[in-house]
Amino acid sequence: MLNYAVFFAITAGIFAILCLGLNIQWGYTGLFNIGIAGFYAIGAYTSALLSGPPPGPMDWRVVGGFQLPWPVGFLGAALVSGFIAFLIAIPTLKLKEDYLAIATIGIAEVIRLVLKNESWLTNSVWGIKHIPAPLSSLIERSISLFLKKNPDLPFWLQKLFSNAYNFFYLGLVIFILIILYFVSEKMIRSPWGRVLRGIREDELATATAGKNVFWFKMQAFVIGAMLMGMAGSLYAHYARFIDASSFEPFFGTFLIWVMLIVGGSGNNLGAILGAFIIWGIWAGTEFFTSQLGLTGYRAASLRIIFVGVILEIILILRPRGILGEEKIVSLILKQNKKGG
Repeated sequence: MLNYAVFFAITAGIFAILCLGLNIQWGYTGLFNIGIAGFYAIGAYTSALLSGPPPGPMDWRVVGGFQLPWPVGFLGAALVSGFIAFLIAIPTLKLKEDYLAIATIGIAEVIRLVLKNESWLTNSVWGIKHIPAPLSSLIERSISLFLKKNPDLPFWLQKLFSNAYNFFYLGLVIFILIILYFVSEKMIRSPWGRVLRGIREDELATATAGKNVFWFKMQAFVIGAMLMGMAGSLYAHYARFIDASSFEPFFGTFLIWVMLIVGGSGNNLGAILGAFIIWGIWAGTEFFTSQLGLTGYRAASLRIIFVGVILEIILILRPRGILGEEKIVSLILKQNKKGG
């Protein structure tokens, strides 16, 4: 049960980082990106190719396997995802919301199909195996040595120590999530963030005020994609195996949108809360459908319906999400109000 709780928290934390990236794009800037899965996949594959082992004798791919330290793969995932987002943004950000959504979902599907079929790069449907987990050898070796020196420990404590790496990885994910949350908050509460909200509310008025709307949109789109790439890196090194099926639109895009809407678009804390709530509901419905004796497509369909019903209820009771967007008032206005 404890192992499952750790798995749940790690996965929810990764989804929360995806939600933070989407919140910068949609929640604060109004960019209707339905291509989240594409940037998520790019980050995962980039990190796996940079930090993973060389191609094996049974592999089709001929690139990657540089065996670089995980931080290099993590940063590489962010940079490559950001660069691809920059290239995508040049022709698409001038489109209206609906057309931008169509363009991004189409591009994400192209990315997924490229990853699925280009065996020289991604090993096609066989995927990339044996992706190293950060510091796993050191931690597992240390725990093994500790248990050998202390054979009289209670069984439950030995079991707890034997799963120490999962606790470490959970701490790593939560640490990165907290850092990204505070960085996002700092950015959104700055003059830069106020321009983003101005673009979301009235693009023409923001342009009239002398702001380069396209350039600010570009920045928001690229930064959001970089966060999605970071989430992909964390997923790849936790799962230790990835293929194109790991980044299907349902988990990589649809569920992320539900998480953000439920938690509260335009609220970073709401984005994180929504990720944990919806992933908890999704995980809970797996137990529920198994008790009903449902399997396969029937179980999956019922779980999707259940998530949809929850979304409808939240939208009826809390149209802006559980937390909703926080009203941000400048320090000058706060001081004037106190002085008056």
